[in-house]
Amino acid sequence: MKIKADYTNAPQWKELLVKSNLPEELKCLDEIAHNLWWVWYYEARDLFRDLDPEVYHDVKHNPVMLLERLSFARKEAILKDKALMKRIKHVYELFRQYVDVKPDEKRPSVAYFSMEYGMHSALKIYSGGLGMLAGDYLKEASDSNVDMCAVGFLYRFGYFTQSLSMDGQQIANYEAQNFTHLPIERQLDENGQPLVVEVPYMNYKVHAFVWRVNVGRIKLYLLDTDNEMNSEFDRTITHSLYGGDWENRLKQEILLGIGGVLLLKKLGIKKDIYHCNEGHAALCNLQRLCDYIESGLSFNEAMELVRASGLYTVHTPVPAGHDYFDEGLFGKYMGGYPQKLGISWDEFIGMGRTNPDDHGEKFCMSTFACNTCQEVNGVSKLHGWVSQKMFASIWNGYFPEENHVGYVTNGVHFPTWSATEWRKLYAKYFDASFMSDQSNQKIWEAIYQVPDEEIWETRMALKHKLFDYIKEQFRETWLKNQGDPLRVVSLLEKMNPNALVIGFCRRFATYKRAHLLFTDEARLAKIVNDPEHPVIFLFAGKAHPADGAGQGLIKKIYEISQRPEFLGKIIFLEDYDFLLARRLVSGVDIWMNTPTRPLEASGTSGEKAEMNGVVNLSVKDGWWLEGYREGAGWALTEKRTYQNQAHQDQLDAATIYSLLENEIVPLYYKKNKKGISEGWIKVIKNSIAQIAPHYTMKRQLDDYYSKFYEKLALRFRQLSKDNNRKAKDIALWKETVAQRWDAIRVVSAEWDFPAGGIETGQQYVLKVVIDEQGLDDAIGLEKVNVNVNKDGEESIYSIEPLKMVGHEGNCYTFEAKLGPKQAGEYKSAIRMYPKNANLPHRQDFCYVRWIELPQSV
Repeated sequence: MKIKADYTNAPQWKELLVKSNLPEELKCLDEIAHNLWWVWYYEARDLFRDLDPEVYHDVKHNPVMLLERLSFARKEAILKDKALMKRIKHVYELFRQYVDVKPDEKRPSVAYFSMEYGMHSALKIYSGGLGMLAGDYLKEASDSNVDMCAVGFLYRFGYFTQSLSMDGQQIANYEAQNFTHLPIERQLDENGQPLVVEVPYMNYKVHAFVWRVNVGRIKLYLLDTDNEMNSEFDRTITHSLYGGDWENRLKQEILLGIGGVLLLKKLGIKKDIYHCNEGHAALCNLQRLCDYIESGLSFNEAMELVRASGLYTVHTPVPAGHDYFDEGLFGKYMGGYPQKLGISWDEFIGMGRTNPDDHGEKFCMSTFACNTCQEVNGVSKLHGWVSQKMFASIWNGYFPEENHVGYVTNGVHFPTWSATEWRKLYAKYFDASFMSDQSNQKIWEAIYQVPDEEIWETRMALKHKLFDYIKEQFRETWLKNQGDPLRVVSLLEKMNPNALVIGFCRRFATYKRAHLLFTDEARLAKIVNDPEHPVIFLFAGKAHPADGAGQGLIKKIYEISQRPEFLGKIIFLEDYDFLLARRLVSGVDIWMNTPTRPLEASGTSGEKAEMNGVVNLSVKDGWWLEGYREGAGWALTEKRTYQNQAHQDQLDAATIYSLLENEIVPLYYKKNKKGISEGWIKVIKNSIAQIAPHYTMKRQLDDYYSKFYEKLALRFRQLSKDNNRKAKDIALWKETVAQRWDAIRVVSAEWDFPAGGIETGQQYVLKVVIDEQGLDDAIGLEKVNVNVNKDGEESIYSIEPLKMVGHEGNCYTFEAKLGPKQAGEYKSAIRMYPKNANLPHRQDFCYVRWIELPQSV
């Protein structure tokens, strides 16, 4: 009998995780690795690198993976290396001294909600500027020792990694993160079991695991639905950042807002302020309303408390950038909430509409945030004004410049983005109090005392570091994708760190105008190919996978970079991530930014460059409108010359070429006998001394406290004191005013100006009698004077309040003596509004009625 092989029994494979066992003496390294403190403490980064430089490079600077991959022999060698063990002990002592400090209880505590956080490339839970800003904010909150926690998502795939095809087409690669390799820890409950948060969706619940990121002294909690307790449709909620359709986006925002508050409740965490970083988190206020109502408050009483402790930060300058949901889709998931709130469906969905009665208007998360947060802010001075106009229709009866929308200009976390070389230079020359007093310009002015040679050497060292990094990281990729090895070798040879290097690195959205530089290719070719004064442009950035136009820009730039006259002069660096960004913002000479005005809300990459002696060439938009100082960089005017965008693009391109040809390139190459451009060093010093101090994250965090957190916390304490007595009083007063508002009537109105008209230098008495219907001095009146410009746009010229001078019964008399100071044509009317000293601002209770001015006597 022939013996047959038996193939019937297939192996039943089971994944086994074999963890590296660290010796007791090295376990402190694992503690440090699981706290992102190492991201901004170069002593810790250098230590991890020196444990095994090759492995450190292979794991892309992720210390958790580094420790997992250390060989037994290497661990034994480390234990025997007395100098290295001494460094380990020293760094651990620095770490414990830092994290053991208790938070400052004198400052209000904050719960921060954001869809993304950019803290290091090892943790892919960010896509761009919004995430980097949020990550920097947590780091500075830790450094400033404030009581803050944060909520976000642990994405299975995160944002995509980018590669380019041979013809320059962007390829988006979504790579699953192995959570065991990340600098995160599972959050446990009081019984030592993994914490699970149950979040209501329609008639079922989604179960979210909770992971904790230790960001220095700050805890960031990340929700994760990719587990077996959920259906396949809900496991994907936390798969991708901004991924999926609108239904998935709504499910994500329910998880972030509602799930985030439920998470904090489960952990027993209650903060003074709830800060929504963009409208994605707006539903946190919905859950907070439900919680207050469940405790026995009415909807209006609960709203007073929620608003008084809510801040919404908007980052987008255009209405199209906000999230809108169809009523049908929104109702599918949120239909049960009106009953919980004790209001009707129309009242509930109306909170997300600029016109609550318009059933054709979609529900907007940003509008809901504006209606449920007392304070709203943009992210630069210009963006604050843009946001005032963008949200003006929510508060009808007030002009944009009158509403309460404020601003805090974004900053960057200095220890993260300042290269080690610059950190050491600043420590050498700046006052010892520098790190705790980063906004003090006097301290930064010590840069003028640093020898020019030291500045130049620092800059050149970082340029060499950048070019070495590019050659090391991209050589293999270019050889694989670009087909012709000789072309790649030629490209690498032409990468000259002694050239003037200009970086354009950012998200590839069309409004960023990456194409501007290529408006006149012949002129550009002449600039970059001057053998005596070479110039190199480095481009990097990702386009959203759904943004065909942005991807087209990348393809066009790549194609141009492959032409003989631009090879090695125009270079596109793919997969712009945290590590590449750190090299670029410290390694180029100029950081260029050319957005369409006024679509750059803030921008922070140029601020990162400032910390490293890299000067800016940018349109005066976003932060650069405030930041620009003459002699400390270059600027294109914020004013438009043409309404036609194509014509404006041509003008701006010509301006950039002219600046390069006549100012920037000649200045850089005007070198003395030591090979140093004294004029260029002067620009660098001016930039560091005059601009950098104002754009640190320390200044930004301090601004949030002084402008918003402190006044919110104070008012919330007042409202919640004595079993929420004042909140109840204000809610009752508003209800009473609302009920009687339509019945309030004008009894009489008189103005003693002559029929011939009003003259400057004269005073005229305006008197109005109002029947307040028993409201007891709850009404205010003011005369509003408006200018109309040539485009028909109205703006406030002046506001003249009328004073209450007496009353009989329900009738109150208001009077003003008006004396116009400037001749001209104005539109005028009387505005009536409810007044109460306990309101934070007029938009908090936005009732307005316009009264026509009386005719002349």
